[in-house]
Amino acid sequence: MTITVHLDHFFLHARSYDHPDSSLLVRALFDDQVERYGYADPFEADAAYYAPPDGLFLVGYHDEVPVTCGGYRPFSGRLGIVEIKKMYTVPHLRGLGLGERIITALERQAMLDGVQRSILETGVRNTAALALYARMGYQPTERYMDNRDPAINRAFIKDLTRCPATP
Repeated sequence: MTITVHLDHFFLHARSYDHPDSSLLVRALFDDQVERYGYADPFEADAAYYAPPDGLFLVGYHDEVPVTCGGYRPFSGRLGIVEIKKMYTVPHLRGLGLGERIITALERQAMLDGVQRSILETGVRNTAALALYARMGYQPTERYMDNRDPAINRAFIKDLTRCPATP
């Protein structure tokens, strides 16, 4: 049996990192990573890292239910570089392009703010994320966090100055 999901009523909204809908999804991401790898980065974070003008956190809603999220924050004080973090979509809506919508919106805003590069990381067991990042033009790069397991974590970079102009 095939179930078709139409996303006619899908909307992205900027939310604070500590907004209840953001927290719900980031906690689900944490649980997903613990199940997948046996550990995960803490889900608690200073909401100011993801706050404009230097950061952004987005929550996607389908029929007013929070179903996907992602954000960026400045990377270690390096001008012109943001780190995309906390990308998550609820399992029953994966594979429908919601991750692409989040990343596209994040990149668009980052470029408007003068950001030149975005970096991100994921684990080798998250094949859907690896495929998404490759489709979105992210290139493998040296790991940028010393405390990561090189057997599991993969780092990626994208030059946003080479992205096509947005309408």
